[in-house]
Amino acid sequence: MLYKNINKLILCAAVAMLASGCSTPCDAPGGLCAPITPVTSAPPAKVAARPKPATPPEPETVVETFAVPSPDDARAPEMMQVVPQPQENAGGRPYRIALLLPLRSEALGRAADALRAGFMAARERDGHGLEINVVETGDSTQEVLSAYVTAQEKNDMVVGPLARAAVTAIATSPLVDKPTIALNRPDLRGDPQIPPQMLAIGLSIEEEARQVAEWAARENPSAHALVISGNSSWQKRIASAIMADLRRLGLGARSFDMMPVNGYLQDAELVALRTRLQNEPASVLFAALDPDQARQLKIALSAPPLGDIPLYGTSSLNPGRTMYRAGPELDGVRLLDLPWLVQRDHPAVMAYPQPESRDEVRISADMERVYALGIDAFRIAREIAYQPQRRFQLDGVTGQLTIDFGNGPSWFERIEVPAEYHNGVPSPVGQ
Repeated sequence: MLYKNINKLILCAAVAMLASGCSTPCDAPGGLCAPITPVTSAPPAKVAARPKPATPPEPETVVETFAVPSPDDARAPEMMQVVPQPQENAGGRPYRIALLLPLRSEALGRAADALRAGFMAARERDGHGLEINVVETGDSTQEVLSAYVTAQEKNDMVVGPLARAAVTAIATSPLVDKPTIALNRPDLRGDPQIPPQMLAIGLSIEEEARQVAEWAARENPSAHALVISGNSSWQKRIASAIMADLRRLGLGARSFDMMPVNGYLQDAELVALRTRLQNEPASVLFAALDPDQARQLKIALSAPPLGDIPLYGTSSLNPGRTMYRAGPELDGVRLLDLPWLVQRDHPAVMAYPQPESRDEVRISADMERVYALGIDAFRIAREIAYQPQRRFQLDGVTGQLTIDFGNGPSWFERIEVPAEYHNGVPSPVGQ
């Protein structure tokens, strides 16, 4: 899962840079996924502007420029609508977009490269009239701030940054003067406020958890829930978010924390869980676990009288298409994930190339999710370049997207795909 793997990258590199978190995918201040911040609520009005600080010295950045018309290949029906051209700037130059990514970061470089690949795949298809300037940075938040200032001066829009700490630094500064599509959710304490010219579109495991809780509540009204979690930070974040939303919905919810050893659930704990469910029955279960742990759990609970309890989870339960294992062990388990991972016949998914493996290393589900985020980031940027003040929707490869930009505080919502396991593969519910 994206959140988990990026968490591992950060822990292993001892660099806390990104946090949703898919699994994607991180509790450290710079982690890939954001803390619990409902995206369906419009942020309050912007506070009075603070005086701008002196522009920090420019870092040494690497900029690649791309200005290539879209190819005349066949397009999916959803892509064939006629759209206006982006507004030309002074001198008739094309609309310029800076893609600001930590490509020189040891912790985040691989994710940044996957996101760039997705962004450029979408640009190849629909980039007519747009000039893309890739701006490389390292891990330093100060370096990213400086690069952001320069990117704004030389471009009409900025897409990035990716690290949560960098997004937070920009969101809480008075620097945002042009449309900025942040690739993570800022960590805002107290009253959440982001500049009206900033749109945060990062993947969020907390938002996934909220949607899973609401889905299960609709299917199991008045349910008594048990939330089962492992001991990693991303698992605890998922469990906390599910518990909070179940309580908001007025459902009874209890938790059961497990202590996996070398990534595997312990038999003694599984026996204890069975005993608890027999003494304190639950009508619905939630698993804040990885796919192998969920398989162990499902097998342990499959024997009567516990085998019929519905089990739900987030995209953390999906290891990606290269890791599926045929078999009935996970049959019936329900989860949310991106169309890119579970809906391969989706028109937008079919319109873009799959990410390429490098050095015979299989693409993980985490990196596929980041690649998909890059595709939708370009599509959102393109729409805003065409018409900067409007509300619009996209049938995206990361979900059903609703965006309101340029009309006061920005607003973003992503609805993911409900799926269910059949013979080791999660498929959209109803298919």
